[in-house]
Formats: sequence, structure tokens, C-alpha cells
Amino acid sequence: MEIESLTLQGQGRATDGTLVPRTLPGEEVDPVDGAPRILRPAPERVVPPCPHFRSCGGCAMQHASDAFVAEWKAGIVRRALQAQGIEARIEGVHTSPPNSRRRAKFAGRRTKKGALVGFHAHRSDVIVEGPDCRLVLPRILALRPALEELTRAAASRKGEVALTVTWSLEGADVAMEVGRAMTGEDRVALAAIAGARGLARLSWDGEPVAMRAPPAQRFGAARVVPPPGAFLQATAEGEAALLEVVRRGTEGAGRIVDLFAGCGTFGLPLAAAAEIHAVEGDGAMLAALDRGWRDAPGLRRVTTETRDLFRRPLIADELAGFEAAVIDPPRAGAAAQVAELAASGIGTVAMVSCNPVTFARDAAALVAAGFAMDGVRVVDQFRWSAHVELATIFRRA
Repeated sequence: MEIESLTLQGQGRATDGTLVPRTLPGEEVDPVDGAPRILRPAPERVVPPCPHFRSCGGCAMQHASDAFVAEWKAGIVRRALQAQGIEARIEGVHTSPPNSRRRAKFAGRRTKKGALVGFHAHRSDVIVEGPDCRLVLPRILALRPALEELTRAAASRKGEVALTVTWSLEGADVAMEVGRAMTGEDRVALAAIAGARGLARLSWDGEPVAMRAPPAQRFGAARVVPPPGAFLQATAEGEAALLEVVRRGTEGAGRIVDLFAGCGTFGLPLAAAAEIHAVEGDGAMLAALDRGWRDAPGLRRVTTETRDLFRRPLIADELAGFEAAVIDPPRAGAAAQVAELAASGIGTVAMVSCNPVTFARDAAALVAAGFAMDGVRVVDQFRWSAHVELATIFRRA
């Protein structure tokens, strides 16, 4: 059969509608289960750089050239906006380099001989070890012995543990999801492992177990210690690309409201030149943002407000007095909050998104209210995946 297009998940779609993974448009394939045989390859096909590509579920697009993947992701954004009647100008695609992911979530399972730690195979509970993974920082890959020890100490024989590793300024910050109560014996054993392996912090289902040094992240002039497992942009390079758009779009604004502020990824760097009001539903993340601001030199005033912006968006009257807004919602988008931004007097909205479809819906609401959209920067932090992020600026005409 012949592949005519790719789905949003990166699977090839044949002319008869059959989905065939790891294929590209224009290829003729024999769809053998799980491992399609390529009869006529596309010019964009390359040799996957990772030896685990066919078995691991962490990547979907290593068989395609970087140029093809960049244009494919730009096309996803372009088509999402066209569906809302908006013609987009893509101002570039920033792709994070290999081995740059500073945050990764591993699965761990006890075995008869010890422990198995890795990523799940595609749509499977099978764990694939990836010692030569091309995604994550080498410093995180080097933690495999420590993660195996933690798994042996915490996992049951039948269950799994999740181990989210975030690289901080002080080293590895490991957040374990175990799903059972921690015993005193667990705490002693895990603290010993954390100390021997030099982990900056170890937590169990959000509860700190051991901390050698506060695992800080730098946001502008501020050092912030996020709560265990808190959201963080996947790569430093991707974060910088998004921040560059936000900073450029809000330049000159004296008062900025930062919506879905998280731990201050955008708000704290902007506080070097503007007063910031940071709004976020997670109180622990806002507390971390506030501590980082208070300890940082030379920043303008930053205020915080814990608020569920899905249920209680800031209304137009509350937005009065702000010259610009920064909004970085989850994948569901921010329809209610965007409606209030459209009804307010704010002149500039810097929007960051991890979902082109909900972004296009929210963009259409701003355009209908009289905003003009700048060029869109596509940011590929999740290299070789189907995930797309973007940032752009809306200015009121």
C-alpha cells in the first residue's frame, strides 16, 4: 500500500485509511505487523540515530529527516489555524538538540534479578531499557544505577513505580510515584540511596524523603526551587526560544499579568523590567515563585494569586490597569480566560501553547475581538515526537 499523509501522532495513513507506524508520505510499504517493510522509501527517510527506536515508545519520528519533521510540525500549526480561518506566518521552527531533555519520566519494575528501568514500548506496559537514549541529558542517563536501586527498594513485585528525573542547578531531583504509603523502613532505605548517589532531592508521592541541596532552577535573576514533580519546560533551549518571543512581545509594558504562571518561567525574567501579577492554580508552585522573587536582586514587584483560571478566570474589570498579559495554559487551552482578555482593555497578549488545536480556537477569539496575530514561532522541545509547542504575540489594532 502507499502512504499518503501523516496523522497528528506521526503515523502514516495509507490511501485506504490503514495506519502504519514509522512510515512517510509517498512510501510504498508492506504493512507487516509492528515492523512495516519499506518497498519504496521517501527521500526524507533517514537511518534512526537511536538503536532503541523500533522497540521504545519514546520517539515516533526518528526515521524522518530533521527538515521534514520541522516542516511537518509547522504544517500542523498552520492547518490548525486555517481551520479557524486564520492564515499564519510561521517565523521559524526551533528544534532542541539531541540529548538535551532535562526532565524525563521513567518506569521502574522489580525483577527476579534486580530491577528494570526505562520507557514503555508504544501502547504497551513493556519497559524498554534505553542506555543509549538520544533524548535526555547524559547526566540523567548516568543515573540508571540509582534509579534501579530506588525501584528495588520501593516497587512491589507486581506493580510499577514512576520516576520523574529533573536536572537542577544542584543535580538530580527525583520524584517517585509509588501509590502506597511509605513506611519507616522505606524512608531509611531510600534516604541512604539518595545520599550515596548524591541526589539533590528525593520525594515519594510528593513527600520529601531526602534533600542534599535545594534543587533550584534559574528563571532570569531568580533561583526557584519547584515542588516535587512540578511542571518545567522540557529543555533549556526550548524555554529560551519561548521566552525570547514573550520578552520581545511585552517589551515596554510596565504592568504584566502572568496567567497560568507556574513557578515563574516567564514572569520572573520579565520582572527585571516590569511589575508582575502571577496567577496560578497550584499554590505550591506560586509559593516557590514568591520565594525565588524575594531572594533575587534587582527585580520589580511581583504579586501572586492562587486561582483556578478554568473555573474563575480573571474578568475584564480585574484586568484593567495591565498593559500586557502572558498566558501559557495546559493542553485544554484557556477559552474562558481568553474571552475575558478579549473583553478587556489589554493591548498585548503573549500566548504560549502546547496544543495547536486549542491554541487556534483561542487565537480565533482574540482575532474576532480586534487583535492581530504576529508570526508564530514553532518550538520542538520534544524532539522526534509528535508534540508541538509554539509562541506568538497578539496586538490590539
